[in-house]
Amino acid sequence: MDLNLVVISGRLATDPEISAFEAGSTLARYLMIARSEEPRRRTDVVPVVQWDPPEWTAELVRGDGLWIAGGVQRRFWSDDHNRRGRIEIVAYNVQRWPERAKVDVEDAALAMVEGAAEV
Repeated sequence: MDLNLVVISGRLATDPEISAFEAGSTLARYLMIARSEEPRRRTDVVPVVQWDPPEWTAELVRGDGLWIAGGVQRRFWSDDHNRRGRIEIVAYNVQRWPERAKVDVEDAALAMVEGAAEV
């Protein structure tokens, strides 16, 4: 059985970009900064998209901490006669970090996975 599930926690690299479409759908685009120490120290910037995000998404600003659960998607498009591609996370569940509280990483990750499984 295949499973396409990603859980990532990090901070916004930029303010979210929110687009509304004539059909009534809304799309939020995020750039997430995810840092890791193991197996070596590195910082990744990961593109994330979310269809029909909650209203509080418009209040997010660069530096805000988020938990995101979703799946990996690769999309392709043509640009000036060149075929281009991008790998991004399609978010199913986005949660803000608690204000001034320690986050139990295992409990938070488990809750995100359970929330994504319900979608």
